[in-house]
Amino acid sequence: MSEIFDFFFAQYKDYSNTDICLEIIAVIFGFLSVWFSKKNKIWVFPTGMISTSIFVYLLLKWELLGDMMINIYYFIMSVYGWYIWTRKIDDSHVTPISETSKKEKTTSIYIFLATLLFVYIVYNYFNKWTSWVAYVDTITTGIFFVGMWLMAKRKIENWIFWIIGDIISVPLYFYKGFTFTSFQYLGFTIIAIFGYLAWKKSLNNTQLIS
Repeated sequence: MSEIFDFFFAQYKDYSNTDICLEIIAVIFGFLSVWFSKKNKIWVFPTGMISTSIFVYLLLKWELLGDMMINIYYFIMSVYGWYIWTRKIDDSHVTPISETSKKEKTTSIYIFLATLLFVYIVYNYFNKWTSWVAYVDTITTGIFFVGMWLMAKRKIENWIFWIIGDIISVPLYFYKGFTFTSFQYLGFTIIAIFGYLAWKKSLNNTQLIS
């Protein structure tokens, strides 16, 4: 049993109790955020902002620049998404769940490519191209940037990007030594699958009514 425990949590022996507690709190609020997103509830944004704020602090401390940039972007897009989700399109309806338009698909490609370029420049400046992890980080950053932008605009395709990014992040964060965060992304993957199905059902019902 101790071997199993050490396999998952031995890396935490060098972490302060404060940082461990903060990571757990950030994970809890991260779960809440994704759960509220699945339920199509506005609480996705305030809970997500708490989680990302903590992770920005921790990731800066751990010198994981790519992950830190993702969380800064999440925070900014949460503010934007909060506005979009509560903006009324008429006297009684707020922005609904919808499918991505052709123009938004093109914008998604631009966001992905711009993110790759931005991360490349930052990693070059800080000399972070030291292992294969940096290259995977670059890809996941691009995926998550697109996913967060689509979620802020209440587009159903956001879940596809979350699922792909989450699946990659499970082993990636475990390899980096952040077991709790790895477990978080495993949970995110499961919730994202159900989130896509729930949003798809809601979208189909809306289309039938209209």
